[in-house]
Formats: sequence, C-alpha cells, structure tokens
Amino acid sequence: MAGMTTQGTQRGNHRAALIVALGLAVMFVAATLLTPLYPLYQRSFRFSEVTLTLVYAIYVLGNLGALFFFARLSDQAGRRFIVWPAIGIALASTLAFGLATGIAWLFVGRALSGFATGLASSAMAAWIAELQPQGGSQAGAVIASAANFTGLAVGPWFGAVPAQLGLYPLHLPFAFYVAVLVATGIALSRVPETVGHPRQHLRELSLRPRFGVPKDIFASFVSPAVTAFLTFALFGFYAALIPGLLAHALKETRPVVTALVVCVLFAVAAVVTPLTSRVPSRTAMLCGLGLFPPAAILLVMAEHGQSMALLIIASILAGGAGSLGYRGSLAVVNRISPEDRRGEVVATYLIMMFCGNSLPVIGIGLLSSKAGAAVAHIAFAALIAVLAILGLVVGWRYAPDDGKARRRTAASSDSSPPRTTRHTA
Repeated sequence: MAGMTTQGTQRGNHRAALIVALGLAVMFVAATLLTPLYPLYQRSFRFSEVTLTLVYAIYVLGNLGALFFFARLSDQAGRRFIVWPAIGIALASTLAFGLATGIAWLFVGRALSGFATGLASSAMAAWIAELQPQGGSQAGAVIASAANFTGLAVGPWFGAVPAQLGLYPLHLPFAFYVAVLVATGIALSRVPETVGHPRQHLRELSLRPRFGVPKDIFASFVSPAVTAFLTFALFGFYAALIPGLLAHALKETRPVVTALVVCVLFAVAAVVTPLTSRVPSRTAMLCGLGLFPPAAILLVMAEHGQSMALLIIASILAGGAGSLGYRGSLAVVNRISPEDRRGEVVATYLIMMFCGNSLPVIGIGLLSSKAGAAVAHIAFAALIAVLAILGLVVGWRYAPDDGKARRRTAASSDSSPPRTTRHTA
C-alpha cells in the first residue's frame, strides 16, 4: 500500500512538473512573439534599425530588474506568490502591445514582458526541480531548459501566422496570447506549493540582491560566463535582427519564413537539451564554445551568399551550440559554487547572460547605422569567434571536470558551518 501511495505521489508530481514546464514555455513565448512583427511595427510607427535594437534590448532591463530585487522572493514566500503576479504582469505587457499606437507602447510592453519572464523563470525552474523525485535535480534542469527553448521556438508563430494571412497582425496574436496566459494561470492553481514554510508577512521578506564570485573560483567562472554571454548574444541576434537580414540580404519578407528560421534555432536547442543530458557539463560547455565560431561564420556566409540553405544550417548549428553551452555552463557554475554562496554566483552568471542578450544587439544596430549591416554582422561574427576561443582556452585550463567539481563542493560544504537558508538566483 505504501509503495502504491509513493507511486501515485510520484505520478502526481510528474504531472505537476509538466504543468509548470508548460507554464514556463508559455512565459518564454513572449520573448520571440514580436520577432516576425518588427517589420510591421517599423512601417507603422516609422522607426529606425537602431530604435528596433533598443526596443528589443529594453526587455533585458526588465529581466535585470526582476533578478536584482525579486529573484529570492519565491524561496521565501512560495512559488505561487511570485508566479501568479508574473502572469498578471505578462497580461499587462500583452495588452500594451495589443493597444499600441506608437513606439512608447512597445518600450513599455517589452520592459514589462522582460520583468514578467525574469520573475517567473527562476521561480518556475525551482518549482520544477522540487517536484522531481529525490536526486532528480538534473532531470529538473533538463526539463526547465527544454521548456525555455520550446517557448522561444513556438513564440514566432503566434505573430507570423496572422501577419502572413493579414488577420489583424498587430492585435490578434496578443488576444490569443492573453487567452493562453489565463489558461496557464488556471492550470498552475492545481500544482502543489513546494516551499515548506512560506513567510506570511512582508516585513519578513528580503529584497536585498546578492552578487559576486569568490576569488578562489574566479578563473573557473570565466569560461561559463563567456559561454552564457555568447549563447544569448547569438540568440538575441536571431530574435531581433533576423527579419532585417532576411529582407535585405535574401529579399525574403514573408513573416512565416522569419518564424521558421527562428523556430529552427530554438527547436534544435530544445531537442538537443534532453538528448545530450548525459554529456558531462564541462564537455558540453566546451563543445558549445567550439561550435559558436562556425555558426557565426556560416551566418555571415549565408548573408553574403544570399543562401537560405546556409542560413538554416547556421541556425541548426547555433541551436546545438546554444543548448550545449547554456546547459553545460550553468551546470559548471552550480558545481563550482560554494553552497553558502551559490545564489550570488548564479545571479552573477545570469547578469552576464542578460548582457549578452542585449549589448551586442545594440552594438550591431549602432554600427549598422554608420557602416552598414553587412559590416556590423561581420564584426559580430568576429566578436563571437574571439570570445569563444578565449572561453575555450580558459575553460580547458581552469574549468574542473564534473568529478573534481563535486569533490570540491563537498569539501567546501564540510569545511563550512551548516546553513539552513537557501538562496537561488
């Protein structure tokens, strides 16, 4: 009877984890929903490529705001305490896009969207991990990563299909997304809370951000940080600038083609994540770094050769590189971090990730306005190659293999006093 009860509980937790993973995917849909719509917004609101990069990048400011001040709240007050307000903010963001009459609405919508996603992502990832059986944290990480990429792969189709068919493309996608968000909130109400004793009063909650990297692991931290920066620099390029590349270099303006290219990138990442889950984290990270330069070079070759086939191959390679790099580098950071400072180390890693998602895109926009898009894209590919080589060299020298990282973490835990408070980024 006890065995049957345990099996029933595990099945219930597995179902609950899948519901949360679906919710996480839904939250990430917003990050790429606008990608096929950017050319329509540019024509409607008459703004430049530089302004487009700023609209895209302000999403990251929302991410950082959530990370700086609210990332630890779900550990203290419970997962639902954070996730439901995040869905509410996502609804407000979606309404801003659907009602947009000028560029200011896009800035507001993107900032709110970034804040909502940043708020929900850490809480939902922790929720998924806590719903796994004992010792299933690796499975939780794989499920959360695959959910992220799945949402990013599906997002462009929300905007592309109405745009391709001419069905109120600047309104209908957001009406549909509102319905999906509401359904997600209802579904998540059926998932059990996993924080044992959530704090009930606001005065008990701490908003103080914690960031930093201990000196003794700084060299080991460099390669994962570079990998995170590169992964999301490449993803940011696709999410913000692929419509312009397709239109100007390949003379392809159909929204569904934009959606297809972006979908290939993130769908490959979503598939590669579980398929390579047994690859050691250090190996995955170094393989990802090794794949970044050829992916960036193929991207430039596709532009200059006006080749859709090369662009698809570049997208497949970039998706694989991003999946290996993201999963591997985050796992390395988790392994090298002292238990009592893991939250602040992971938060520092995430800052590097968000900077990679925004700064190169802004740089490309500024350089494009002065020297042209082709030159800016070559400079971007060169930056990717140089940083990837740097990350490979440092990672080969200093990133510990999984066994050494485990032993180091265990030794650190044994030599420090026991702690009962958990901090996650």
